[in-house]
Amino acid sequence: MPRKPRVWYPGAVYHIICRGNRQQEIFRDEKDRHVYLAILKECREKLPFFLYAYCLMSNHLHLQLETIEEEIGKIMKMLNMQYTIYFNRKYKLSGHLFQGRYHSELILTDAHNMQTSRYIHLNPVRAGLVEDPLNYPWSSYPVYAGKRDSAMVTRDKILGYFQNDSQEYCNYVKGV
Repeated sequence: MPRKPRVWYPGAVYHIICRGNRQQEIFRDEKDRHVYLAILKECREKLPFFLYAYCLMSNHLHLQLETIEEEIGKIMKMLNMQYTIYFNRKYKLSGHLFQGRYHSELILTDAHNMQTSRYIHLNPVRAGLVEDPLNYPWSSYPVYAGKRDSAMVTRDKILGYFQNDSQEYCNYVKGV
């Protein structure tokens, strides 16, 4: 039985989760994460979208993005395929890297958009990797906190809910 097509329209906002096949690591070292971010940047240049948040864990990743003119399936196919090719070549593997199709949740409200951003940025805290999301280098949280620049991350939409105040956003994420 064929899968249902994903809901897509220009301006659709999604929370994307990609998990390693059999819960295996999809990022084994810093270079893997740097390569993934480079592929994400290249994908964004070829198939433009707004990237609101990301977090790269060892065996899964989260993206919060808004489509512009390309459907989400085309974006994720390019991204996952390019990274899988890199990973399999580097580690002399073959076959699937990711567990099935990526998971996508359509975000329909401003409240859900804010909650998703907070959820993504708190992922390494919940996993016990850091106490403060600012200390996790593989997420977009330091960009929101004003501690790192990134031309790839679009902060305006999320920070717009907080009068464009980074500190107010950080307090929201940390529950202060």
